[in-house]
Amino acid sequence: MRLAFAAGMALLAASAAALFAAEKPPDAAALRVFVLDAKALAAVRARLAAGDKDLADAVESLRREADKALRAGPFSVTDKKVSPPSGDKHDYMSQAPYWWPDPSKPDGKPYLRKDGEVHPDRGAFDNAPMGRMTGAVTVLAQAYFFTRHEPYADHAARLLRAWFLDEKTRMNPNLNFGQSVPGVTDGRAAGLIDTTGLIGLVDAVGLLAGSKAWTDADQKGLVAWFEKFLAWMQESRIGRDEARAGNNHGTWYDAQVAAFALFAGKTDVAKKVLAGSSRRIDKQMEPDGRQPAELARTKSWNYSTMNLRGWMTVATLGDRAGVDLWQYQSADGRSLRKALDYLVPFARDPAGWQHKQIVRMRPGALAPLLRLAAARYGDRKYAEAARDIAGGDRADWRDALLGLRP
Repeated sequence: MRLAFAAGMALLAASAAALFAAEKPPDAAALRVFVLDAKALAAVRARLAAGDKDLADAVESLRREADKALRAGPFSVTDKKVSPPSGDKHDYMSQAPYWWPDPSKPDGKPYLRKDGEVHPDRGAFDNAPMGRMTGAVTVLAQAYFFTRHEPYADHAARLLRAWFLDEKTRMNPNLNFGQSVPGVTDGRAAGLIDTTGLIGLVDAVGLLAGSKAWTDADQKGLVAWFEKFLAWMQESRIGRDEARAGNNHGTWYDAQVAAFALFAGKTDVAKKVLAGSSRRIDKQMEPDGRQPAELARTKSWNYSTMNLRGWMTVATLGDRAGVDLWQYQSADGRSLRKALDYLVPFARDPAGWQHKQIVRMRPGALAPLLRLAAARYGDRKYAEAARDIAGGDRADWRDALLGLRP
């Protein structure tokens, strides 16, 4: 991104170089991140320590976001105005996005489904605060990792404790009341899509290593929370139902189980679920790369790219557990790479997309996936396609810092 004041950025780069020179960067092997690449992060931090001016814009952009995040929260599930059916406000609660009151019924119940049309009450419960908490913690942790500015870590720790650890405000480790539908169900398997943001959050926690603000007791408490949530995902009826989902919900279920298991030190659990993920590729993908379950939606482009992002997350987690899904291909040619290749021409020329899309098509959603594919497959055509689709790399400052640019 462009700088407002070149002189100010020169000063920032100089002060950052001095800071990094004075402090030994954390060893890559000690970084507990799972979707992010520890070696790439350490390499970027070394470039910053050497005064790399190419990263000055990215650091300043991150600082600006982190400074805003210092004013965020704290957030808690106990802040919602209504109690879930359990009567315990510590239980997470959300409403299904695509369900609306039946106009023919006095109370509107049971609600009717309108795929792709988000009901305004969707943000009235816990999903919106959880999203804001996750976003703030993520940007604060990233900023702390690259700047070692302790107030960033301090506020990230405060937000984490409020949501997960403090007895008065913590969330119970379940989604029994996720994506409820008035008049239909108090909670359903689809609610597990609400917690996909926690995959990035456990990586963010890894970036707080070394901070005085995030203690060993905090770490142990959060690991224990995710162990309980993981057990709920695998043992509850709602969790087992989501595991059987044949679309993006199944993909993101595997991603969550793998990420949370790795965070909790249960590599065997992660490896088991990831090893079985190839069977989902066989069912979700066509040999030409189409994703029929996502193409059937009213926002077919959004869901196709969202599911592919889930698959690339699963494949990246596979790297950590010794399971190669990047190169997996069924006997008739179904693979992640085919799914990506199918979408590229439409990102270049959206007019060719013939599937239902009730909202504006955003080709740029594919650009981050293309950059990741360029790195994983060692194929520059994906990086070139990303530049064409996104209109250049200037807006992708976070990719530059997180080592996601090929």
